[in-house]
Amino acid sequence: LLVESGGGLVQAGGSLRVSCTVSIRAEFDMGWFRQAPGKGREFVAAISWRGDRALYADSVKGRFTISRDSTENTVYLQMNSLKPEDTALYYCAAKNGAFTTSGRDYDYWGQGAQVTVAS
Repeated sequence: LLVESGGGLVQAGGSLRVSCTVSIRAEFDMGWFRQAPGKGREFVAAISWRGDRALYADSVKGRFTISRDSTENTVYLQMNSLKPEDTALYYCAAKNGAFTTSGRDYDYWGQGAQVTVAS
């Protein structure tokens, strides 16, 4: 249902973009979450199905931008000024219902895209 692409290895201060394509047409809110080795999953950003609302974790605010292209049924996470602590497996997720940042409320998950930031 959700297929991620992008990510990779970048030096600190660099930029990367990860994408998530949804294989069905639905009014999904979309979120990005990440999980670093040995740590729990954490919220990164979310965008409403209309694209008129976006939320960010404090740790990425001002550096990351979430957007969506309804014609392509794709959600993007543009990551700038990357730091080594941004290194993680990044997952996109989709849900219906109330706009929320809790991973427990999301119904569908992608396979993850690795982002590695070298110092």
